[in-house]
Amino acid sequence: MTAYTAQKKEVAHYMRRLYRSGLTTPSGGNISLRINDEVILITASQTDKGRIKSEQIGQLRADGKNLTPGLRLSMESGMHLAIYSARPDVVAIVHAHPVAATSFAASHRDLNCNLIGETRALLGQPLIAPYALMGSEELAQEVARHSRNTNALLMANHGAITLGTTLLEAYDRMELLESCARINILSEILGGAKPISPGHLQAIDRLIHP
Repeated sequence: MTAYTAQKKEVAHYMRRLYRSGLTTPSGGNISLRINDEVILITASQTDKGRIKSEQIGQLRADGKNLTPGLRLSMESGMHLAIYSARPDVVAIVHAHPVAATSFAASHRDLNCNLIGETRALLGQPLIAPYALMGSEELAQEVARHSRNTNALLMANHGAITLGTTLLEAYDRMELLESCARINILSEILGGAKPISPGHLQAIDRLIHP
């Protein structure tokens, strides 16, 4: 199937970039892109994420039907569909297993996103979705429910998800989420973080949402 060739290349590009950046393993993570109300592109399962090509990006209908039967689509396809249903504004979803951010997910600890202005502006406050079995309907519904209130999620004992209105925005938020987690950890090692003052946080918020 040759439809959406350019968009499939972009999805594959960001999946390879995710792996090269150390944000996921060769078999882990998935990326999707909403083309319209009926068609979603998503990475195939059982592929080397560091070498994935555009022909390994499948097409999924909004009702869950696989439009590329030659590909086995990601086991988290249902989760992506549930998020798109809950968030009509979202166009792209990145799911990965970045080590530092996933350590917070495994510890059920909130990230402090008030240490760096960029983090506050672009991530807001990530939420933690409770654990559910990977690929399950329960996981899909829990993540979708929490996604209504944030663009960055930690999945308890699993990984992380970031959302965006473009592939770049969703990907950028994943890198920023991992950077934020590392800053949290290193700041504690150095003796404790010093958050931005409430007044300055309000100024950041006004800058982003005038």
